[in-house]
Amino acid sequence: MSAIELLAPAGNLEKAKTAIRYGANAVYIGGQSFSLRSRASNFDLDQIHELCEFAHEHQAQVHVTVNIIPHPSDFGGLEDYLQALDQAGIDAIISASPSIITRALKMETRHFEVHVSTQRSILNSEAVRFWTNLGVDRVVLGRETPMPAIEEICQQNINDIEAFIHGGMCISFSGRCVLSNHMTNRDANRGGCAQSCRWKYTLRDGEQSITDPERPFSMSSRDLQAADQIERMIHAGVTSVKIEGRMKSDYYLAVVVGAYRRLIDHIEQYGHADEAFLSTICAELSRAENRPTGPGFYHGLPDENVQLYRKHDETVTQEYIGLVLDAHPQNRPGMIQVQVKNHFEQGTPVELFGPHIAPYQAIIEKIFNEENEEITICNHPMEIVYLPWQGDVVAGSMIRKQRLES
Repeated sequence: MSAIELLAPAGNLEKAKTAIRYGANAVYIGGQSFSLRSRASNFDLDQIHELCEFAHEHQAQVHVTVNIIPHPSDFGGLEDYLQALDQAGIDAIISASPSIITRALKMETRHFEVHVSTQRSILNSEAVRFWTNLGVDRVVLGRETPMPAIEEICQQNINDIEAFIHGGMCISFSGRCVLSNHMTNRDANRGGCAQSCRWKYTLRDGEQSITDPERPFSMSSRDLQAADQIERMIHAGVTSVKIEGRMKSDYYLAVVVGAYRRLIDHIEQYGHADEAFLSTICAELSRAENRPTGPGFYHGLPDENVQLYRKHDETVTQEYIGLVLDAHPQNRPGMIQVQVKNHFEQGTPVELFGPHIAPYQAIIEKIFNEENEEITICNHPMEIVYLPWQGDVVAGSMIRKQRLES
C-alpha cells in the first residue's frame, strides 16, 4: 500500500508552518495575484520563497492556487508571475483556467507541476483523460464525485488523483454559483464569494411570508467530514487527500491535520482502522467544527439530512486556551511557557496535543506570570505565563479545555 499525500490549506505563513508541523505532506496557499481567496492573508513572493524553504526542509511541498476564472483584463503579468513562482521553488500550481494551464505548460523552463483545480468539476475518467492528454500532472476531482466513481477513475491509472476529505461544501457545483455576484457584486469565481447560500431568508408567496420567523430558510450544505472514506481512498490509489479552509485558524489546522495524520498513519501501518479508532478520530475532528458536518457525496446523492435548510448557528468555542511557546524554558525548569488564547484558571481540566502527540488530559495546578508570581486566573489573550507540566510536550503544542460530557 503506497503512502497518500495529506494536503492542507494555509492562509498565511504561520498557518502553513503549523500545518506542516502537525503532519501535512503538502500545503496549498494563495499568492497575491490570480487567487480565489481575496480575503485571505495571501502570500507575497518573499513569503512563498520562505515557505518553500521551510517545507522542503520538512520533506513537504508547496502548491500555489492560480485558480481565478479570468476575465480579459485579468491576464496582465501572468507569465512573469508564473516565472517568479518557479524561481521561489514551488512544487505545483492549481488552476481551473485552460488559458492559464496552457501558458504554464508552455513555459520553456518550469520545475513545478500543473494541477487542474476542483473548479473544473471533473467527475469522470473521460474528463481526467482529457486533461491528462493536455499534459497536466494531477487532477483535483470535483467535490461532487461519488466514491465508486473515484475508485473507477483510480483503477484506470490515468493520472494522479486528488480528492477532498474535509471542509466547506458548495451548494452549487463547486464555485459555479453566481448568487454572490447578483446579491453583493462580489464574484465567486474571482475570489469574492459572500457565501450567500449560508444567509437566512424569509420566503414569500407574493406579499405573504411562508416561512416561520423562528425558522428562516437557508440552502447551505453541511461541511464535509470524510474520515470513514480514507481507507477506501488509500486502497483505491488516490494520490492526495485535501482539506479545505484557507481562512481557518491555526487551531483548526492543528486539530484537523493532526487527526487525519494519525488516521492515515494507522491505516498505512495496520491496513485497517477499526470502528473504535475511527470513532476516536471523528471525536477529535469534532473539536474543530463550528458547523454541522456530513459525508458530502461519498454516501450517495445528499438528501435533506446533509443540507441546512432551516435555522442553524455557526458556533465559536473558547476551548483553545494556550499555545506552548517553549517546552523547556531554561529559567523555569519543569515548566512550559504558554501564550494565553482564552480564559482559564487554576484547576481547569485541560487536554494537550501537539505535533506527533495525541491528545491527553491534565489539570492546570498552578500558574505563574513572567515575574514568577503565582496567579489564579488568565484572562488576557497573548499574555505569557508558565505552567508546571508533566507529560509529552513540544513547542507548538496546544492546550484546550476538556469537553465535559453532558
